[in-house]
Amino acid sequence: MKKVGFVSIVGKTNAGKSTLLNLILGKKVSIATSKPQTTRNAIQGIYNDEDSQIIFIDTPGLVKAHQQLDRYMNKQISSSLIDVDALIILVDASIPFNKEKDQIIKDRFERDCPTFIVFNKIDLTNIFLIENLKKEYHELLPKAEILEISCKDKFNIDVLLQKIKSVLPEGEKYYPEEMTSDHPMSFLMGEIIREKILLFTEEEVPHSAAVKIDSIKKINDTLHIDATILVEKQSQKKIIIGKGGWLIKKIGIAARKDIEELLGRKINLTTFVRVEENWRDSANYLNEFGYGLNKRDE
Repeated sequence: MKKVGFVSIVGKTNAGKSTLLNLILGKKVSIATSKPQTTRNAIQGIYNDEDSQIIFIDTPGLVKAHQQLDRYMNKQISSSLIDVDALIILVDASIPFNKEKDQIIKDRFERDCPTFIVFNKIDLTNIFLIENLKKEYHELLPKAEILEISCKDKFNIDVLLQKIKSVLPEGEKYYPEEMTSDHPMSFLMGEIIREKILLFTEEEVPHSAAVKIDSIKKINDTLHIDATILVEKQSQKKIIIGKGGWLIKKIGIAARKDIEELLGRKINLTTFVRVEENWRDSANYLNEFGYGLNKRDE
């Protein structure tokens, strides 16, 4: 019997949750940038080795709900905490403790399951700051185990894995060993395109954009992928396209490279930019682009 279980990775925006998941799995299943709110969906990444299968759930960062998309993201966090076997609360160790703001960690994430408070980015902090963080978080969640890691330096990732395994129950695998994510390939393709938009644009554009894969067709040995990029303003469309189309070309080239690496084959990527005002507050557009809320969640 293997150690098997579900482990949710939660925390504030930009703590490194997606980076940690990709590092554990050794491949990209969740996009990661330095921009807050990069992750919008709860994404299951499936880790397998000789004695375990761990289903990690990467969640969006905590946000104040101003739009329906924000409520969808917060619902994703709440759903990820149901019936998990362990919880990782990832904390940016370079940011000082703020009693008022960090109280939300206790309010949202205190659970009866084994909990690990994991301080990431310790390469960016100092001993005085980290020791104070440990003290404050221990007072918040006294039953949680505290661990330091650095995703950048790959420090203590193996230790974190061993600690997680030690608290998981024994059982049968939930997924085939070759499976690394619960999302379809089209979702991962769309997320890669959105990642490049986040990386190459500034200000209001990144979080006003969504991506949907419209079609995937095989012609000879090449996959032809058509994608729609949704934005809220005509000015945002102009920014994403760029003068003479230079930026949309840059986004497409970078995305195509990552998708080809993901699929292990040549692709042809075509993108279309569409404007729909206030789509983040529209149930129809949220559903179309995969961020649907049930009526009871609104």
